[in-house]
Amino acid sequence: MPKSERAFVWAGGILFVGSLAVCAYTYLIRWAVAHDVDWTASGFNAVIFTVFALHHSLFARTRTKDALSRLVPDRLLRSVYVWIASLLLIAVCAVWKPIGGVVYHHTGWIAVAHGIVQVVGVWIVAQSVRAIDPLELAGIRSESDAAALQVTGPYRLVRHPLYFGWILMVFGAALVTGDRLAFAVITTLYLALAIPWEERSLRVTFGSDYERYMRHVRWRMIPFIY
Repeated sequence: MPKSERAFVWAGGILFVGSLAVCAYTYLIRWAVAHDVDWTASGFNAVIFTVFALHHSLFARTRTKDALSRLVPDRLLRSVYVWIASLLLIAVCAVWKPIGGVVYHHTGWIAVAHGIVQVVGVWIVAQSVRAIDPLELAGIRSESDAAALQVTGPYRLVRHPLYFGWILMVFGAALVTGDRLAFAVITTLYLALAIPWEERSLRVTFGSDYERYMRHVRWRMIPFIY
């Protein structure tokens, strides 16, 4: 890979990490502030997140990838996706309209239990990312270099453990403001709706192996629920 392309993919990886840091800061700091409630802002926030979600869904379609491959080398497609997704996530956090209010605020041992739930969520996400290759996720390594069906570790619990860990993190907070609740609900709904489309692509990619995996691991995202 030429130096210019290597710089592009590594810069995209750094931006990817930076966008996650911005999202974490927004959730942990900005959305922890209680102020006057404005639930009407939820509609605007849902729309701007939908823009981010549509990018993810459209980019995952084979037709979109084929069209982009005429403009961008296949080895850079994942990195281009990461660049756009990272910038969109930062934009979502930047233009998010405050909702405010406090849904609940638990303290004492209940708050400790909440913390444990979130730590478990972080652990599941970390193990899931480790299994699928962090460099591929960040666009530094192309998908073709590390395409493998994962069926071990947290993938024995649900077929999409990364999403399960996300749910534990965003819903597990001891302090839930209107902003945190809206973000948790909007993102979880998107993940739940996107899974059938994602699994359609996985069946095409892995064929009967994924069919057997689906029969072995029944739950998609939440054990015993979905």
